[in-house]
Amino acid sequence: MIDPPYGKPWALYALLAASLTANAILAVKLRGSDAPAAVAAEPVPEPVAVVAPAPVPAPTAVAAEEPPPPPVSPYRLISAPVEHSLARTFATVSPDDGDVLSALFARVFMWDLDLNHDLQGGDHVEVLLDTQNGEPVVVAARLKSSRLGRTLEAFRFQAPGDPFPSYWRPDGDEAVLQIVNGPLAAYDQVTSLLRDRPTHRGMDFKTPVGTDVQAPKAGTVTRINWNVGANGDCVELQYADGILAKFLHLQSVGVRVGERVPAGAVIAASGNTGHSTAPHLHYQLDRGERVIDPVDYHGTTRRKLPAEAKPALDEQVAAVRPWFGDGQMALR
Repeated sequence: MIDPPYGKPWALYALLAASLTANAILAVKLRGSDAPAAVAAEPVPEPVAVVAPAPVPAPTAVAAEEPPPPPVSPYRLISAPVEHSLARTFATVSPDDGDVLSALFARVFMWDLDLNHDLQGGDHVEVLLDTQNGEPVVVAARLKSSRLGRTLEAFRFQAPGDPFPSYWRPDGDEAVLQIVNGPLAAYDQVTSLLRDRPTHRGMDFKTPVGTDVQAPKAGTVTRINWNVGANGDCVELQYADGILAKFLHLQSVGVRVGERVPAGAVIAASGNTGHSTAPHLHYQLDRGERVIDPVDYHGTTRRKLPAEAKPALDEQVAAVRPWFGDGQMALR
């Protein structure tokens, strides 16, 4: 063996190093071929939005429903204790039209009471009013009378066959009396009586222009169309008992002076002539210088509603009566 330089076996060392290097390279390659294949990562799912359920509101206290407002009356109500007189009572509670209301009210109940003398302390009036053509109309009225010891009621109602409404009691009797064999077969209402004013000498009937005026009794025509400035067209008829009957404010006259006419004959048409502020008939009775009240002279009658018309009156009463006052007028 050749001695290596410096006494070292360099060639052996070199060979050993080369061998180690080759083995290392081979080991690396073997590890690479035996390594397990890489596992592909599974796809991560897209995040799903989770919607939380809407919160359920806590139950709240239900407010109690307010009662509906009371119905509004279609009528104007006047209710008052009687003070001194009917006129003063209405003037106190309704200053603007108290005089008119007093007269309208009186026309309904004057047939049962002398309203100038029979009213007493503790009496009470009630009236339901409507407006027609700008004028007040009594729809229903009540009068609590201490003198009679009861309460009177009357309701405006048009009976079958009547051209105008009248006032009827709930039992079917007419509250307003009719004079017997008067100058008009039908009229709207009596608007003035002999007793109303000292200067008024007759009875006024509200009726449309052109209404037939009849002779209440047989008689002779003594005058026509005198003092037309005040009377308008007019007729004077003398009855067999000497009474002079005067018919004023006519639209036309259908008789001549000296003519004899039977009872019930049409002698004129009513109007609004002369000193007249609205269509009506003025009917006046004179015996010499004395003025006679037509109510006393003719007498009166009270009509009864036919049985077949009573349900319609009952319906009217039931519809109107609830609009009266709060019990001050409780019926006895």
